Amino acid sequence: MAKRSHPRRGSMAFSPRKRSARTFGHVKSWPTTDASEVRVQGFAGWKAGMTHILSRDLNPTSPSAGQEVRVPVTVVECPKMRILGVRGYEMTPYGKRAVGEAWSDASQISDAFPELFKRLPERKEHDADKHFENLNNADLCEVRLIVATQPSTVSGVPTKVPDVMEMGLDGGDFSEQLQFAKEKLGEEYSFKEAFEFEEGKGGLTDIVAVTKGYGWQGVIKRFGGKLLSHKNSKKRRQHGNMGAFGDGYVRKSIRQGGQTGYHQRTEYNKRILRVSNPEKHSITPAGGFLHYGEVKSDYILVHGSVPGPAKRLIRFRDATRGSDKALHDYEITYVSTASKQGV
Repeated sequence: MAKRSHPRRGSMAFSPRKRSARTFGHVKSWPTTDASEVRVQGFAGWKAGMTHILSRDLNPTSPSAGQEVRVPVTVVECPKMRILGVRGYEMTPYGKRAVGEAWSDASQISDAFPELFKRLPERKEHDADKHFENLNNADLCEVRLIVATQPSTVSGVPTKVPDVMEMGLDGGDFSEQLQFAKEKLGEEYSFKEAFEFEEGKGGLTDIVAVTKGYGWQGVIKRFGGKLLSHKNSKKRRQHGNMGAFGDGYVRKSIRQGGQTGYHQRTEYNKRILRVSNPEKHSITPAGGFLHYGEVKSDYILVHGSVPGPAKRLIRFRDATRGSDKALHDYEITYVSTASKQGV
């Protein structure tokens, strides 16, 4: 007799399912390695849409070895980001606590990045050297960069106000990381400078993003519950009961309607297939990406889907879990730029 399996509908692992505090994801931890060279561990870009490519399968043990296979990809526009400052953390009995931060010269930023002060107050007096000295003398446990996006260089998103976020630093000791940050203050850095990438081999990254929001939804759509019989005496799109009668209250584990979507989620080990720009490899389809438009800056191709709708800000981080699956070489032979308008 076959084994009967009836998994519980609707995981409670993501409870509470509430709206994200911001439109872009918050990275809670950054991986560390024994690397000697200091480098930035993260980046951010805007999701433009999806297309497909034809890639030659170079895995000799694959059933499709040597053949062209169709691969779905997500296009993420990633213009350069600007480094604003550096922040140091110390460990306390209650967790990490910011011990100090140093910012770049306000006059330098105001000339090249005037939109920033719509998000942050302009620092009239700030002795960066003094703050770096305090950071060097502190008992640090982690150093992070303070960076900002540059949406004014992107035509697909309506906002021109930059988003400010932290990026982890890896390699060397804390003094070397602080020196690296001091040299880079006020400068821009690209996706290629943050992640090591080689065409034909690809690389792995973690993607942190906020999913598409659907507002308030009932329990059937929210948790995938089963419709009740048409002979049910009350309603069909609800569960049979709200828990045990003797409890006198409804437990939090009972699946009910509520906010659906617009939750922060992390997808691990997403493969980057290409890092390029429109001048080198055209990517915008005929008529532009739906709800986005034209890609004019640097972009990357991610294998598969990415959380969130078009125009959503996506964050990239060094892969934290790694993968025991062998990554075989590939060769991109065709990138579809056909119209996504359905014509």
